[in-house]
Amino acid sequence: MRFECRTKIRISLAALCLQIGLILTQFTLAQDPTPQPRPEPSPAAKRGGFMQIPVDPRVQMRSYLFKDGDISQKLEYAVFVSSKVSKDKKAPLIITLHGLGAGPAIMFGKKALELADEGGYILVGPMGFNERGWYGMPMGPMGAGRGIPPKTANSTAPSVDANPAPKPKASLFFNPNDPPNLRELSEKDVMNVLDMVRKEFNVDNNRIYLMGHSMGGAGTLYLGVKYSSIWAALGPIAPAAFGLDPNTLEKIPSMPVIFVHGDADEMVPVANTRKWIDKLKELNMTYEYNEMPGVSHGPVIEQALPSVYSFFAKHSKPTTH
Repeated sequence: MRFECRTKIRISLAALCLQIGLILTQFTLAQDPTPQPRPEPSPAAKRGGFMQIPVDPRVQMRSYLFKDGDISQKLEYAVFVSSKVSKDKKAPLIITLHGLGAGPAIMFGKKALELADEGGYILVGPMGFNERGWYGMPMGPMGAGRGIPPKTANSTAPSVDANPAPKPKASLFFNPNDPPNLRELSEKDVMNVLDMVRKEFNVDNNRIYLMGHSMGGAGTLYLGVKYSSIWAALGPIAPAAFGLDPNTLEKIPSMPVIFVHGDADEMVPVANTRKWIDKLKELNMTYEYNEMPGVSHGPVIEQALPSVYSFFAKHSKPTTH
């Protein structure tokens, strides 16, 4: 029996690794066939996720000194500026949030730069403190793991366990060196980068958009609701919003939202997003839903972008006087 269980566990882990490998392969094929390698990564970049994505030379990989309490370290973020952007004209801005285990560069593929350039956008990708930050969002069942054992509800003193569970090892979801307030730091990083970009560029405050994939899609919903006065529209792509309730949309009834999800998603069930669509319909919100037949979790990043950019182009915040 033990041998059988161990065999099943090994098979499951092998299947997960295979899925991740397929996602990386599919995404790489969607990129420019002759990408330019980055010269020397910044210290922040060396901490990045397992996805080592070549960066187009038009993308500026920057870093800034992030400070919060005892924490003081350089964090990386990515910036692409359309050739149509000029200092004397207000430009639209898109904040794009990467998925779990990745870094900002994954959201700056060939299609993303093509559409951002054509639309005259400034495209910005924060790190979110690190590749596991979840942008402030409660992680729910998928991230409840993070290796931290739950507290006993009624305990007033630490319990003594004769056979304590082994300490969790570093994984895609968890790193023992992560600060305990990682979610809050991740959220703060996004808002720091947004603030820096708004000060540097002549940004159209009526056309600031938020989008993201997977963990970043969940972060889009969380930050989209929490800072709703900033955004002109939201674009969650295959959002891993396991820790969020679709009822939160009741707080942003006038916010335009586009969801995109592949019905062959092997990592985040499309049924999760359909619940959000049901709520959008119930609230009679302005929305679009693009469910892509046969598209899985990785390739949806690039394939979703035309519909997301088209949706953003239709919506801006009302001008206030």
